[in-house]
Amino acid sequence: MKNLHAAFLASATKHCHQTAVHWGEQEFTYAQVRAQADQISRLLRDTYGIQPGDRVGIWLKNRPEFVSALFGALGVDAVVVPINNFLKGPEVAYQVSDAGIRVLITEQELNLTGNEVRQLCPQLRWLTVEDLPSLDKAAGTSEPSELDAFPASNLNEDDLAVLIYTSGTTGKPKGAMLTHGNLLHNVESCRQVLAVVDFDRFVLMLPMFHSFMLTVCILLPLLVGGSVIVIKSLQQPKNAVMEILQKRGTVLPAMAALFRALAQLPAEITLPLRLCISGAGPLPMEIYKAFTTRHAGVRLIEGYGLSEASPVVSVNPINGDDIPGTIGLPIPNVQMEIRDDNGNPLPDGEVGEICVCGGNVMTGYWNSPEKTQEALVEGWLLTGDVGYRRTDGFYVITERKKDMLKPNGINVYPREIEEVIYRFPGVREAAVVGEPCERRGERPVAFISVDEGIEFSEKALLDFLRLELADYKLPRRAILLASLPRNMTGKILKTELRKLLGRPV
Repeated sequence: MKNLHAAFLASATKHCHQTAVHWGEQEFTYAQVRAQADQISRLLRDTYGIQPGDRVGIWLKNRPEFVSALFGALGVDAVVVPINNFLKGPEVAYQVSDAGIRVLITEQELNLTGNEVRQLCPQLRWLTVEDLPSLDKAAGTSEPSELDAFPASNLNEDDLAVLIYTSGTTGKPKGAMLTHGNLLHNVESCRQVLAVVDFDRFVLMLPMFHSFMLTVCILLPLLVGGSVIVIKSLQQPKNAVMEILQKRGTVLPAMAALFRALAQLPAEITLPLRLCISGAGPLPMEIYKAFTTRHAGVRLIEGYGLSEASPVVSVNPINGDDIPGTIGLPIPNVQMEIRDDNGNPLPDGEVGEICVCGGNVMTGYWNSPEKTQEALVEGWLLTGDVGYRRTDGFYVITERKKDMLKPNGINVYPREIEEVIYRFPGVREAAVVGEPCERRGERPVAFISVDEGIEFSEKALLDFLRLELADYKLPRRAILLASLPRNMTGKILKTELRKLLGRPV
């Protein structure tokens, strides 16, 4: 297929009577999802005047309508911009403005933050999913008639499909430009390497706006003809496990912290899963061992990816010998190399930057030619992640991007937090590093020094940050120092700050 919308319509036609999305006690067929997507396409074109190439934002919590909104926007040849629903008003407004979003598809539950976005982006138009006919009324069990159905998109593989915003070292997120071909390439590579079939049921527990979920847990199963179990009770782990059992989930892509929890399930519970994929952060060996010991019949593999690569780059094999502690082998039709600082390939065993080439690699960063030029060199994506290749071809990451944190598996750069801290009265210096957190994987910790004569209040600072930053970006604590450690050139030594937290540098 030449684009995502055409691929979805082909799958929806072939599997129209099958369940596409599970949501609590409800099940929605491909015909119903397609019908609601068609309604959204029609609204965007006829009521909102969306033209090919216009940006349409999707700002929703996890819910079935996310899928309809995605394919509805793609149906009018729009560029989809999934927006993190944990962001605060100014953060959402920045992405809306930067991407030039014309219409934002959202929900009533986000109204409180939405009011602030409305004030900051007065030209933005809104489409609320509660105003649409509900999915269970969107269509019957029959295929849409030719008069009702919205025609397939005519875009090509080279056309832009999605902007995924990822944090940048400047403190402002950058929009990774992913084409229809990028995402179709990644879906097909994942289908092959994960042996996905049309009766697979993917369990979706991470945010749907996340590139990992967008490709692996939405596009992959629905373009193959499988289904998505959107977990409704994320706040109650026991209920989430019950949903996996009741719906007979077969594939679970998630973060390491979830597999730690599943490893502690009572002995009488047998998971129906055939495959678990750990992504969005490293999989600690103790979690791998605990899970595979407790659930001997379930394969748990670790992979690697980044939004700029649509996002999957490598994964351990699902059959034969996987190698815990590695990120596996490149997926089909993707190349990886380890290079030195001058861009020269390094031999096996030598540590350098991980570089990626393939049809899954983005075309660049939206409105940022300088950053694009830094990240893409002669078709190769310079990931900024550091590691090496073993003699057996498996790759190992030794360090992540220099300063990046991953609370809840979501990329956060300390600079983004530091810039807000510096706005707090009396702050002289600020630096943020990560501290391990069993529940969230990692949490930011702020180190600061203040101007002479200033009485510092940690509570006041954290309350100030809470107004400006998403909750997952908030520092767990703020530690006051007389001055921050610096090297001879004046650069703050974050290695020394990590030592103060007792973690490896």
